[in-house]
Amino acid sequence: MARGTLRIYLGAAPGVGKTYAMLSEAHRRVERGTDCVVAFVEHHHRPRTEVMLHGLEQLPRREIEYRGGIFTEMDVDAVLRRAPRVALVDELAHTNVPGSRNTKRWQDVEELLAAGIDVISTVNIQHLESLGDVVESITGVRQRETVPDEVVRRADQIELVDMSPQALRRRMAHGNIYKPDKVDAALSNYFRPGNLTALRELALLWVADRVDAYLTEYRSEHRVSTIWGSRERIVVGLTGGPEGRTLIRRAARLAEKGAGGEVMAVYISRSDGLTAVSPKELALQRTLVEDLGGTFHQVVGDDIPAALLDFARGVNATQIVLGVSRRRSWQYVFGPGVGATVARESGPDLDVHLITHAEVGKGRGLPVARGARLGRSRVIGGWLAGVLGPFLLTWLLNSVVPDIGLANDMLLFLTLTVAAALLGGLLPALASAVVGSTLLNWFFTPPVHTLTIADPQNIVAIVVFVGVAVAVASVVDLAARRTHQAARLRAESEILSFLAGNVLRGETGLEDLLERVRETFGMESVALLERAGEKDPWTCAGSVGPRPATTPDAADVDVPVGDHMALSLRGRVLPAADRRVLAAFAAQAAVVVDRRRLKGEADRAEKLAEGNRIRTALLAAVSHDLRTPLAGIKAAVTSLRSDDVEWSEEDQAELLEAIEEGADRLDQLVGNLLDMSRLQTGTVAPVLRETDLDEVVPMALGGVPEDSVELDIPETLPMVHVDRGLLERAVANVVENAVKHSPPGEKVLVSASALANRVEVRVVDRGPGVPDEAKERIFEPFQRYGDSPRGVGVGLGLAVARGFTEALRGTVHAEDTPGGGLTMVLSVPMAPERLEQPALPATAGP
Repeated sequence: MARGTLRIYLGAAPGVGKTYAMLSEAHRRVERGTDCVVAFVEHHHRPRTEVMLHGLEQLPRREIEYRGGIFTEMDVDAVLRRAPRVALVDELAHTNVPGSRNTKRWQDVEELLAAGIDVISTVNIQHLESLGDVVESITGVRQRETVPDEVVRRADQIELVDMSPQALRRRMAHGNIYKPDKVDAALSNYFRPGNLTALRELALLWVADRVDAYLTEYRSEHRVSTIWGSRERIVVGLTGGPEGRTLIRRAARLAEKGAGGEVMAVYISRSDGLTAVSPKELALQRTLVEDLGGTFHQVVGDDIPAALLDFARGVNATQIVLGVSRRRSWQYVFGPGVGATVARESGPDLDVHLITHAEVGKGRGLPVARGARLGRSRVIGGWLAGVLGPFLLTWLLNSVVPDIGLANDMLLFLTLTVAAALLGGLLPALASAVVGSTLLNWFFTPPVHTLTIADPQNIVAIVVFVGVAVAVASVVDLAARRTHQAARLRAESEILSFLAGNVLRGETGLEDLLERVRETFGMESVALLERAGEKDPWTCAGSVGPRPATTPDAADVDVPVGDHMALSLRGRVLPAADRRVLAAFAAQAAVVVDRRRLKGEADRAEKLAEGNRIRTALLAAVSHDLRTPLAGIKAAVTSLRSDDVEWSEEDQAELLEAIEEGADRLDQLVGNLLDMSRLQTGTVAPVLRETDLDEVVPMALGGVPEDSVELDIPETLPMVHVDRGLLERAVANVVENAVKHSPPGEKVLVSASALANRVEVRVVDRGPGVPDEAKERIFEPFQRYGDSPRGVGVGLGLAVARGFTEALRGTVHAEDTPGGGLTMVLSVPMAPERLEQPALPATAGP
């Protein structure tokens, strides 16, 4: 029996219309005469979805009793008995009630597919197993119901049901997704615009990756070698020369002209490793292409045009960008060049751009490393093969295999010369050529046992032998040295790339850098020493490994950095060739120390500047905001003490009330100033303990009128791990700020809810609100947004609230209130034991 096909409607969030699209497809198939049934569809009381179920055959569900309740699940046996052509199964990631046939619904679907039944299902992007951590970091909600990615990837069809965040929020506000009493909470939590935008991007990228994989698989199965320009993919051919940066920028501009353009830079290196490009320049070009959003690739190939075209066709590229050759005009006699060859062989489906640049016609001029040396054992082996080998070969030819001919004798001696060159380099090979030619003349060239040569042809043969031996020895020696140089340059380029990519961007600390030095050069310990002056003692700025050197004289290797710093290594003496890279490490270590010192000074300067700013703002606040209530109190007291006026009891009560209000305002202002002082000096030491919010929040409302706040704190909320006094003060400041900006007659809503491993307190007002660009600025000290009248505070309430909340390992931020206003969200951690409770089994239904 043939396996059924699986079609999945994938959405970014609940409510985008997956189930509606699935039911619409079912109606279309029924109209065409397809046997289609509803195996399980949950409409969640959404009227439009419920209407779509009319006219479709719905199979009965299986009822399961669990913990005193009755739940319904898809009846797999009923579907298999009915054996429809197509079955609709909603919510692929759903976890079945314990006691069901399978644990997960996707396992039920696998049974239907194995029975030859086509299945149409739905799933949201947040339910894919591999994206669980990403979704949790975006929304703060850990998805308990997941489906393995491979199950979705194996689907025969995946259709993305897309909707903009604004349209989805409008659909939510109209009550088309959740009941009206849940709309505000949903819009303020999971269905925030940022959350929806991030989830939508996840869905689009996942589907795009699936489409790309399917296209690659199809082209491979059908052996499609031609390029399908589904989107612009631009390959940049790099040589390691300075023109590469121009080519990368030009390719990036070409990619920007088309939607979804992609830039891939590729460097073709020869398999023998003899071509020495500038590692620094190649590293800069790699950083540039990655900064522009492209990718860097390195491919090995001896035929550069063929390797470049193979790479371009392999990645389904549509364009190739190359630079005009840097060769001089006379060098074209050796061939047309890479650019012309690629353009000729690219075919009609691949465009080739030849870009002019400042290096055209100036020659290659690539740097070549010099001074590489062979190992001592190889040199000794080369001298043995070059000097003793000819004598041993002469004995063998005279004793074991005599009279094989002069030509064969010369070839055998030439083999020894080549071996000497491979092992020891040029000098052993030259010695082998001299000794071998002498032995050939004495033992094998008539007349033998003399240095004279009777036949002129033998003279020519000996001369040719010496010339070929020297030429071959030179070539082999050069190849061996270049191979050694290439390996060394490759190692140095990796080290320099590490320095350029990590240290210069400040991503590596001093200890990490010194550890890299120790590992690279195989040393026992590494220390960076510094001193203030010539006569001052050395101090250790940082070290790794046992027994680090305390002075440069006590080290095996000492690399000075300036006049008052040195990199000291213990373990072994390094050759001079290694000191070049070691000097680069030493210089970068000094840069790290200087950066750390400058950062500390900058932090101290920033704290001083912040302190000066706060002192200046404090003086301004004291000069007006504190004097205003003092002036009112003094005026009232002066009036009461005056003997010239006879005050009535009502007037006296009014003046006393003014004095009390002024004193309360002074108390609040001084309290905020003291709190900010504690925060600035770092003397806030919270005492964390388990606390119920319903014991803290009501106490924070004592400073506002009784009828100005509506409280909604569920008793079932988990306990939080906070300092009661700090949290009460933070909530009080936020609530007082909300009441101050609320319109007359509008109550401020204070609600709380649990979200992941945290508890959120939301303070919602219907005031004028705050634009997005000012939402962070209102938490700065001495900031009063908009046209708030002077005398109502020094602008410290929200700054203190944020400082206390962060001291409790929590956060506070501002959001727009749906319908107008501002919502302050305070998030604090749950108590530890609440986090360790096992999750309850998932239940069926919404």
